[in-house]
Amino acid sequence: MKRVHVLIKGMVQGVGFRSFVRRNARNLGVKGFVRNLPDGFTVEVVAEGDDDSIEQLIGIIRKGPPGAIVEDMEVEYEEPKNEFNDFEILY
Repeated sequence: MKRVHVLIKGMVQGVGFRSFVRRNARNLGVKGFVRNLPDGFTVEVVAEGDDDSIEQLIGIIRKGPPGAIVEDMEVEYEEPKNEFNDFEILY
């Protein structure tokens, strides 16, 4: 089990990025959340899952959906807390 905290910067708000992350995370069996940060150009992801699924999700996030431009990504691994039941979009 692995937990990751990711900050994605660029043209990632208003382009379907959160829905894209949620759909892919759920397909991979990853739990956690995605949300826009108030600065207008950062999306935050906190995700837990098996090692392979987390690494796949990071790769998917790095590419982003059509229309998104990922300029920078900060990836930080943390101790799993097993606190999520699903993968959600937070508002």
